[in-house]
Amino acid sequence: MSAYERSRIMLRFADLVEEHSDELAALETWDNGKPFDQAAKGELPLFVRLFHYYAGWADKIHGLTVPADGPHHVQTLHEPIGVAGQIIPWNFPLIMFAWKVGPALACGNTVVLKTAEQTPLTALYVAKLFHEAGLPPGVLNVVSGFGPTAGAALAGHMDVDKIAFTGSTETGKIILGLAAKSNLKPVTLELGGKSPFIVCKDANVDQAVELAHHALFFNQGQCCCAGSRTFVHESVYDEFLEKSKARALKRTVGDPFRKGTEQGPQIDEEQFNKILKYIKSGQESSAKLECGGGRFGSKGYYIQPTVFSNVQDDMLIAQDEIFGPVQSILKYKELDEAIRRANASKYGLAAGVFTKDLDTANTLSRALRVGTVWVNCFDVFDAAIPFGGYKMSGMGREKGVYSLSNYLQVKAVVTPLRNAAWL
Repeated sequence: MSAYERSRIMLRFADLVEEHSDELAALETWDNGKPFDQAAKGELPLFVRLFHYYAGWADKIHGLTVPADGPHHVQTLHEPIGVAGQIIPWNFPLIMFAWKVGPALACGNTVVLKTAEQTPLTALYVAKLFHEAGLPPGVLNVVSGFGPTAGAALAGHMDVDKIAFTGSTETGKIILGLAAKSNLKPVTLELGGKSPFIVCKDANVDQAVELAHHALFFNQGQCCCAGSRTFVHESVYDEFLEKSKARALKRTVGDPFRKGTEQGPQIDEEQFNKILKYIKSGQESSAKLECGGGRFGSKGYYIQPTVFSNVQDDMLIAQDEIFGPVQSILKYKELDEAIRRANASKYGLAAGVFTKDLDTANTLSRALRVGTVWVNCFDVFDAAIPFGGYKMSGMGREKGVYSLSNYLQVKAVVTPLRNAAWL
């Protein structure tokens, strides 16, 4: 199949997804618990855009002609890596499908994708649409199963040429080990985070409160890059805290299919109990519980939007990835202090900076050891923007042109030149 035909299939697929967007949004909400409006108005349009983006790349992937010192013609070929194993998480099933499958198919690979056991439905649905769009049998294969069985089999399989995983850092280490013990397949990992959100002394407090609220509570707090350490300058700390508490208390929690709902249930009982355990840890470590802290309602895995103040860096709620609607607000005095404390984490996925001062923004952007810095914005996931982390937040980048290298092998081809007119 030519690269142009791959591009056409991906474009036809994107059109089919648009035609079925209401069903897919409903499935995503049933499967995951996220608000229907978030799935329908935010994630489905981005899913389509991602496949338009990668369809555009399919016939523009090529090698180079390389000048050599001697009489040789040298060219590089960019070849598909082969069979790409991909393991996606439960928090953004459709978006993660696009981040993984889009570049793999654009580069001409075949794919075996394992869904999270909690959220298999939308991946199976869109795989069916891909075949309706003309994708040949065997090119895209979706497997639903558990990590220790299906995921481990994929990561350790000798006939899988590459593995890409999004999930926890602990599981990422296991994936890396299985890849090394089998055929030393290359690995892309997008893992956990504990992202700092730094509110500077010149900030418009009302705007900063709203953005920090979104940075943490979006998707029930189940976001790897959530701004889960909110560092606020001491001069605006008290005002920021009171307004953050008021905003959390106003957050609409309930039926994710009901219009106006901002927060649905957590994914399952295990995650629900894990979050409550961290909330208890915060209370026991002398952080001040400003609001929330318990179950919302009497049924379902709903958790009250929770805000802690007086949070210290050595507390578990300031160190571990909670993956839930728990905002920790920390106070700082000087910018250097904020940088040092923000970087004092095993994670390095993302960061938010809120300031009116360009010099401050530039200083923080270069000093923070993270893969993405959002300045006066957060969770901007354009198809062309690369995403990935430093340190224990993973290796490699997804989205944008950088993601293509994950699914390509570079081959050098050298041939002698006889009686060359020029070198």
